[in-house]
Amino acid sequence: MTGLSRRWLLQRGAYLGLGMLGLGTFGLGTQAAWADGLHVGQPAPVAVLHTLDGQMIPTATLRGEVVILTFWATWCDPCREELPVLSRYAAAHAAQGLRVLGFCLDAPDRLAQVRAVAETLSFPVGLLPSPWFGAYGRIWRIPVSFVIDRAGRLADNGWDDPHPAWTQERLQRVVGPLLA
Repeated sequence: MTGLSRRWLLQRGAYLGLGMLGLGTFGLGTQAAWADGLHVGQPAPVAVLHTLDGQMIPTATLRGEVVILTFWATWCDPCREELPVLSRYAAAHAAQGLRVLGFCLDAPDRLAQVRAVAETLSFPVGLLPSPWFGAYGRIWRIPVSFVIDRAGRLADNGWDDPHPAWTQERLQRVVGPLLA
C-alpha cells in the first residue's frame, strides 16, 4: 500500500471500517480496531520502540519511570501541533523520571520527513511498521497516547479520551500527578 493510500485510509477512518467488516484487503485483518483488554490501573502491555537510530527501547526496562507512548504522523496536523508541547514537557520533566516514546505512522518512503520532525523533539522516535500495535490495538485515530505509571500500570488510556491531543493543561492533569 502506498503512503498516500495508507494516509487516505487513516485520515478517513477506513482502517476501522474495513477491519470491522472483516475484509482482508490491504492486510487489515479482522480484529477490533480498539483494544478491549486495556484497563487503567492494570499492567500495561509491553511496547517496544525501534528508534530511527537503531536502538530498541522496551517499556519493560523503564519501570520506575512514567512513560508516554505517543502515536503520530507527519501529515497529521493535530499531531504536529501537539509534538512541540509534548517535547517541551518531556524535556522539562526528564529529571523527574518522564520518558516519551514516539511511534510514527508514516510509511518508510517518508523517512526524510520523519527524521526532520524527530530532530526537533526531545524524545526518541521510530516508525511503526503496521497500524497494529499488539494489545494496544489498531492505531486508527491519531494523535493518540497511552501513559504508563512507575509501577508499569496503564495510567491513561488514549482510546477513552475523545480529544486525546496533548496540551499543557492535559499533561499537567494526567501526567503531573504521576511525577509527584
